[in-house]
Amino acid sequence: MNPRCVGLISWANRVSMRPFERESGVVARRFLQLRCLGVLVMATPVVISSSSLAQGVDRQHEPDSFIRQQRAVDERIRSRFDEQMDQVGRATFDWGGWYSFHVFVFDDGVESSRTLRRHDLRLWGRWVLDGGTHEFYVRGRTSLLDFNAGDSFDRNEDDVEGPNLERGFYRLNLTKAWPALRGGDSSYDVVATFGRDLVQFGTGIALATPLDHVALRVRTNAWEFMGLAGKTVGSSRDFDLSRTAKRLRRNFLGAQVTYRGFERHEPFAYALWQRDHNREAFYQPFQKYNYDSFYLGMGSTGELTERLRYAAEFVYESGHSFNNRRFLRNNDIEAWAVKADLEYLFPGARRARTSVGYLFGSGDSDRRNSPTNTVGGNRRDFEDDSFVSLGYHDTGLALAPRYSNLHTWRTGASFYPWPDDERFRRLEVGTDWYLFYKHHAGGAISDATADVASGYVGWEMDYFVNWRVASDFAWTARLGVFFPGRAFSDRTTRTFLLVGGTWSF
Repeated sequence: MNPRCVGLISWANRVSMRPFERESGVVARRFLQLRCLGVLVMATPVVISSSSLAQGVDRQHEPDSFIRQQRAVDERIRSRFDEQMDQVGRATFDWGGWYSFHVFVFDDGVESSRTLRRHDLRLWGRWVLDGGTHEFYVRGRTSLLDFNAGDSFDRNEDDVEGPNLERGFYRLNLTKAWPALRGGDSSYDVVATFGRDLVQFGTGIALATPLDHVALRVRTNAWEFMGLAGKTVGSSRDFDLSRTAKRLRRNFLGAQVTYRGFERHEPFAYALWQRDHNREAFYQPFQKYNYDSFYLGMGSTGELTERLRYAAEFVYESGHSFNNRRFLRNNDIEAWAVKADLEYLFPGARRARTSVGYLFGSGDSDRRNSPTNTVGGNRRDFEDDSFVSLGYHDTGLALAPRYSNLHTWRTGASFYPWPDDERFRRLEVGTDWYLFYKHHAGGAISDATADVASGYVGWEMDYFVNWRVASDFAWTARLGVFFPGRAFSDRTTRTFLLVGGTWSF
């Protein structure tokens, strides 16, 4: 880079660290970076189309943290809905739905305050035949995202998503069909699933996402085997936000085996292949996109004592990817991840619990702008050490990072304060605290505003209140506060506030 540009950007970075000049510093720094970017573009014999450049800019307007914050809300709603569905029973035909409304007020490190109102309407139906041999299930979702003026990421302040097919599958239970076909009872539990549903391998750090798939599960007294062939839902978000593909196309093939012969432990192992079939909407010269990966995982879940639960998993990732501004030769992926959680359930009516956890995803020091993107990703060598997956794990609300190039420590607790009060007996309060540290200090994390080559990312405290007001209405409030560390030039505290409710019918 031009030495003069380097000096000017360094000066703008120092200016932006002064609290009373934060806004002017950011403007000055970005103006100088654009001027220097113009010098570099003119000095590079590469023609970039205006349409592809615009596409790249648009994709930066919705950061990865916002996508993961929305996923966190969906996961909490889904878990509550799954609990209700387990209590519904096996009626021949049943239907229902739920409407949820949430207000988000948050600081993403670029704008000090954004406000979003999100409405979700989901309708579902289930049809069960022959005593559970055949099950048909469908669930649709329509969402309205309503930003305050000037707060949206893509200048679209009112956006309707859907109606979309969120879940839809046919499930065949061959075990229940066996007496009619062969007579007598089968010693195996065999279930085949065809359609769109959530798929998870292990504890979910490699794969936990809805897929259009075919799955076969075979269970004996001591063993469970699951085979999978599927593909991503086209409208879902990719981990590589620098892609210009209009539809997500990634295929999966995998198998998992779990041993259930122990009284308190369920060890598992799996192998998973992922192949990239995305099609770029805009041609970018001297840049090829392809991320093919293979995951080999093992771990266990269960109880160490009567009230002490645990979950542990290790994943090794290999495969091939492409460097930033490379198209002739690909990288060799060499990455790994590990997770360890402990949770203790206290006796008593207050249902108190406390937990500690550690989550790690390897990183690459050559990835200076993003741990998952191709553009702005790996640069110098041909080894990509950054762990990338389609899994999900809760990493907090305010920062909401991916677990690539990151060590995450967590501790939390929750309880029901008034178990004997008829009105408040289903009200739960709790907290989670997080500490974040980079694997490679010079490498990138998923938050692009972490612009300093320092290992200390920061810490966060989250507080929540969940209240089941009635059997068909639940209310929640969540507050997250992130305190940036030395990895951020702007160390202004970030907050995330969520308030909302869900009505089931």
